[in-house]
Amino acid sequence: MEGVKNLIIDLGGVLVNLTRNRCVEAFEGLGMTNVRELISNTYRQKDLFERLEMGTISVRQFHEEIRERSGRALTDEQIDAAWIAMLGDLPENKLRLLLKLRERYATFLLSNTNEIHWNWVEERFFSYQGLFARDFFRKIYLSYELHMQKPDPCIFTYVLNDASLLPEETMLIDDASVNCRAAEELGMRSYMPQPGEDWSHLFPELVD
Repeated sequence: MEGVKNLIIDLGGVLVNLTRNRCVEAFEGLGMTNVRELISNTYRQKDLFERLEMGTISVRQFHEEIRERSGRALTDEQIDAAWIAMLGDLPENKLRLLLKLRERYATFLLSNTNEIHWNWVEERFFSYQGLFARDFFRKIYLSYELHMQKPDPCIFTYVLNDASLLPEETMLIDDASVNCRAAEELGMRSYMPQPGEDWSHLFPELVD
């Protein structure tokens, strides 16, 4: 970590544990027969799920297309519940670590995510000890708001420029190797945690 002043941290798979199979099974139960091909276990979704995470369709349009593809009169709540089934938990020790990291580093969140997931995560997970998501990071960057996604270099360049960061002083913590490679090509450092990993060992000076 020598020379690192800035941390760009991913959400799903790094902070929030993901439960893809539970999500796939939930959509299959709603009549989405090909959903296994669309919900990725890698770095970005496909088809309408990707469009939702790029912010090129609204939540309302997403609901309508799911209803059309399933052939059922599904409620918005049924659709949202199936999609939210992707989200497991955010361990409390990671929230405590984020608060410690912010004292020493400029910390940023950068996520390929969507409005439904983000609203859920913000309300359910980042309300720790009466705090808000913005209390854990200097700034939050979300794909559906930026209309860009990792691993496209443009999203990393945008964050670096917007936050006035030097690449050589910046580390990306992300669970997708393709995202880490893209960051490294721009001169950043990277670390790829394994699923469920407690990556606090990167910061032994901060761990009790």
